Amino acid sequence: MAITLTDSAAERVREFIAKRGTAVGLRVGVKKTGCSGFAYVINYAESIETDDIVFEDGGIAVIVDRESLDLIDGTEIDFVKQGLNEAFKFRNPKASGECGCGESFSV
Repeated sequence: MAITLTDSAAERVREFIAKRGTAVGLRVGVKKTGCSGFAYVINYAESIETDDIVFEDGGIAVIVDRESLDLIDGTEIDFVKQGLNEAFKFRNPKASGECGCGESFSV
């Protein structure tokens, strides 16, 4: 079981955490929504809850709730820049499909 970050994603998260000054790590999860069923949720974690699973990658604590982990276990998170656009991208081996915009997925 693991959620991993590419070097690019880890660097971007480190930069944002340094600017925020209060985050303990990166919280990753899913919510039911979107045209394909589930959408990724990514935010900075202010705390770690008792039912959270914590992975360490690139010096970053990646925090995931147990329910989300079932859907995203094995996911690699990347940070990509394309022209003026930049975003986190998810490579989820459990995803059986994605919507055209890449914002939601199905399992």
